[in-house]
Amino acid sequence: MSTEPKNQMTNGHATLNGHGVKPCPLVLDGAELKRRKSLLTRNGHSHDFCESDPPGSPIGPRTAASSGHENCSFHHDMELDHKPPTREALIPNMTGAFKELLWSLGENPERQGLLKTPERAAKAMLFFTKGYDQTLEEVLNDAIFDEDTDEMVVVKDIEMFSMCEHHLVPFFGKVSIGYLPNKKVLGLSKLARIVEVFSRRLQVQERLTRQIAEAVLEAIEPRGVGVIVEASHMCMVMRGVQKINSKTVTSSMLGEFRENSKTREEFLAFSRSK
Repeated sequence: MSTEPKNQMTNGHATLNGHGVKPCPLVLDGAELKRRKSLLTRNGHSHDFCESDPPGSPIGPRTAASSGHENCSFHHDMELDHKPPTREALIPNMTGAFKELLWSLGENPERQGLLKTPERAAKAMLFFTKGYDQTLEEVLNDAIFDEDTDEMVVVKDIEMFSMCEHHLVPFFGKVSIGYLPNKKVLGLSKLARIVEVFSRRLQVQERLTRQIAEAVLEAIEPRGVGVIVEASHMCMVMRGVQKINSKTVTSSMLGEFRENSKTREEFLAFSRSK
């Protein structure tokens, strides 16, 4: 029996052996694409069209009842009367996508060892990117305390796992965070949770470092914040230059950590100490 994938068209969508749904892309001519892009912003709102709409579709406020809009899972803004789907609701489509990827690699996703792999991979990807579902307010959970101290607080060697947004392979390492309190301190475990929120997304290390520092600054408004991230990138280890011992170090210094060299040196000394 042939194991080649069979594509069928159903209601404008392609199915792969009945597994999952893959949107059928439309080819827009230059004039139609220009018309749509010219109306991208209206009344301060963006995302007023989806390129999966048939050519000639009206540009304007969308609702869940808009023709064709029910198939646009990720299209949402303030004008819509519905919420985007939960991440768990994405599992069937993601499973179908991973199954198609296995077909494209020349594998047979119907064989025993791969039968549940697409669903496992979909759930794993949702876990790797669970930070998109979290907010700073939720993870802090009011663990901010009034404290009359102005001495530096440092939590170092916080384990970090993230996904490179360029190759969708992991990078991992450790994070050190320091701050100078301004009459408020943060529960120590919350620093680790802040790292988790921003690392569990598709990332680049430079942005991750800055986001962690800015989150601490927003949470307790300290006199200064310093963050150092040291990580190994699988995109440099498993592929490309294949340098297995390379590490990337990034830092973000805000407030007194940037302006005062002695404060910065004290933090760097703490972060390097064993």
